Order: sequence, then C-alpha cells, then structure tokens
Amino acid sequence: MSGIRFISGGESHGKILSCILEGLPAGLKVSSDFVNSELKRRQGGYGRGGRMKIESDEIIFASGIRFGETLGSPITLLIKNRDWENWQKKMSAEGEIFGEKVTNARPGHADLTGAAKYSRDDVRDILERSSARETAMRVASGAVCKIFLKECGIKISSQVLNEDEIKNKIDEAKEKGDTVGGIFEVKICGSPAGLGSHIQWDKKIDAKFAAAFMSIQAVKAVEIGDGWENAKKFGSEVHDEIFIDENKKIFRKTNRAGGIEGGMTNGEEIVIRAAMKPIPTLMKPLQTVDIATKKLTTASKERSDTCAIWAAAVVGEAMAALVTADAIVDKFGGDALCDTLKNLKNYRERLEKNFGL
Repeated sequence: MSGIRFISGGESHGKILSCILEGLPAGLKVSSDFVNSELKRRQGGYGRGGRMKIESDEIIFASGIRFGETLGSPITLLIKNRDWENWQKKMSAEGEIFGEKVTNARPGHADLTGAAKYSRDDVRDILERSSARETAMRVASGAVCKIFLKECGIKISSQVLNEDEIKNKIDEAKEKGDTVGGIFEVKICGSPAGLGSHIQWDKKIDAKFAAAFMSIQAVKAVEIGDGWENAKKFGSEVHDEIFIDENKKIFRKTNRAGGIEGGMTNGEEIVIRAAMKPIPTLMKPLQTVDIATKKLTTASKERSDTCAIWAAAVVGEAMAALVTADAIVDKFGGDALCDTLKNLKNYRERLEKNFGL
C-alpha cells in the first residue's frame, strides 16, 4: 500500500498525545521549529479559552528522523499535555473529586451516543478522546507534510471568512455564555493536474478532501469551489471554460470548480470551504438528561472556547496537507525524496509539452 498513513492516540487530559506518520520518502529535512510554529497557530485565534493559556505545545520526534532528515521509516511524533500534571496535583490535593463521573451529556457532542455505543457510565471516557485537543497531532503531522509539499512546489494557506462579523458575534456570545461557529477556506496552490482518479469512488480526490474536512470536530458542511452556489445556477454559468494562449498553454478564466474535475485535480488552485457549528460546551448549559438517574438536568461544563474557527482553519490546512501529500506519494512514489521529485518533474514536463497544462 503506497501513500501516507497517519494514526493518532491520546486523550485531552491524558499524559501525552502521539501519532505515527508513515509514507514520506527519506531525505526530507524536517524542522521542529516549523512544526512548533504550526502548533502555536492552532492555539491562537479570537475567542479561544483558558486551556490555551496552560498548554504550549512542543513537538518531540521519537522515531523516523535522524540528524534532521527523514529516514523513510515511520515518524513518531509526541506532545506532552501540561494539563495532565495539573489534574494529578488537583486529585492529590482534593482526593478523587476531580475524577468523579460525568453523567450529564452535552447536546451536540459525542457524549451520549459514545457512552451508549461503548457501554460507559462516565461520559468523560468519551469526551476525553472526542475533544478537539486531538487535532494537535493532525497539525503536527500536517506540518511535516507541508515541508514535503513545499519541496514539491505546493503551498497551502487558509482564511476565516467574514472575520469582523464573527468577532462581533464572539463578543456578544461571551456576554451570554454562548458559543459561535464560522466558515473557513483552505487553498492549495501549485498542485499538478491529475492527482486523484475518476476510476473508482474511493480514488476521487475531492471525496478524500471532503472526508478529511468532515472529520474535523464540529465541521458540518464542506464545499469545493463554488459548490453550494453552483447548485443554483445554469451549467453555462458554472463550468470553467478552457482557453489556450499564443504559447499553446491551456488556461481558464474562472475557477468555480475549485481546482477539481472528475475526481482529479485540474491544475488550478484547489479551494475548499468548511462550515463549523458552534462548540457544544456552553457556559450557560442547555437541558439534557443525566444518564445515571435518567432525570432532566443541565449539560456539563468543560473548560472551552467561545469560538475556535481560526484553530479549525489551521487544522483544515493540516488535513489538506495530509491528503495532498498522500496523493503525491501515491502517484510519484520514490523511497528517496530525490526520486519523488524527479518523477514529479518529469510528469510536470510531460503535461506541459503534450497538453499545455
């Protein structure tokens, strides 16, 4: 099996977060400074809560990198949870009070269904893993993939849409003990045409991007290009016409498809947007049912954010990097970075010579 594989472990207040990233070629120079800067970006943004004042994430490379270069073997990444130490100290000082069961599940969270599915009488057994704290490992792995993609001439960026409007809503929500969602946009620039495939459903790269973005906590909708708007228009208003210049180079004047057609990248900038619902932990909790007593109560309160849309955008970049890196390795192979880059260069030259792409 070629491509990138990624699996993470750890709980929100556990001792450590971990992940294994496999599939990157040998010879890639990896900077812990860059990974740490990406982790810091994830912790920022307007409306973030108290947890971010406790944690200052720093990456530990435990395997797969020697003298600053990848070896081609699995890369193990670790992040220590500083708040785990706080939990231990508080439990020691106050007995088991901090470890008491949580039985009032939050609406909109994994708490209730997770407890039922895994037969747990304490929803903390669910919320600890379903917490967005897990995304720190996605960002760390995505940062390593960004370094690889930079070598391939591919850059990923993001923005939060309607920032000023959202900031005003955040201020209002803080006063009410409420939360706010938002929409973020990720762009991938420099991707060659032909990543992904039309051959099978699970090879379509837009399907992979959609799955990756929908996996981000609290994301409830994803569009590529002008997805929702295109559904309201005539085909003549939607499809990106194809032109050719005096140098026989093919180009498009519009990019409503968001850089993907028929499950494949078409060489244009890839544009993905995701809608994030408001965080389900409210300081003025909603009504719920206590799973132990089966009586009406109010939802539990965890230390949380008013809004995490800026953090979600950084996580979106990371997921985009993981999917794009997977597609590059899958198509161009190469156990060593020099071989991957040579194959990519030859492919780009063929596309330009034969198709003007």
